Amino acid sequence: MTPGNAEGPLFKEMPEPAEEEVAARTREFAVLLEAFRDTAVLVPLRDGGWLTADFGGIRWILAFSDESALSRYALARDEADREWTYQTVLGARLLDVAVPEAGVPCGVALDAADGAEHALLLPPLTGIVPDAFAVDRVQQGGTPR
Repeated sequence: MTPGNAEGPLFKEMPEPAEEEVAARTREFAVLLEAFRDTAVLVPLRDGGWLTADFGGIRWILAFSDESALSRYALARDEADREWTYQTVLGARLLDVAVPEAGVPCGVALDAADGAEHALLLPPLTGIVPDAFAVDRVQQGGTPR
């Protein structure tokens, strides 16, 4: 029996995407990643360091594409009345330097208040962060770290 209600199941099985769709999404993500690496973003400062959030066992450095995106985040947190200081940092520096310095699995969340269609999550995976700090890296024993 599938959990749900009188209108149908609560969870619907999603079909596997076609190979062409996977390849197209992979190319699209590669373009977004390269653009992020080449772009200066705003990283708010909080408690002597960059603003981060821990979720799902990952520390996320919160970055914003512009002051408007940062303002939307402040409004969403009901913190628009406080002063938000930030640094402008190249995306590549966040991925290549800040992630390894975190000391825990770490990624970058760009424009976190803008919803799933507009925010960009860069998790600590191979091809995104240095391989030595990717959580999916296969160690010598053959298992992910």
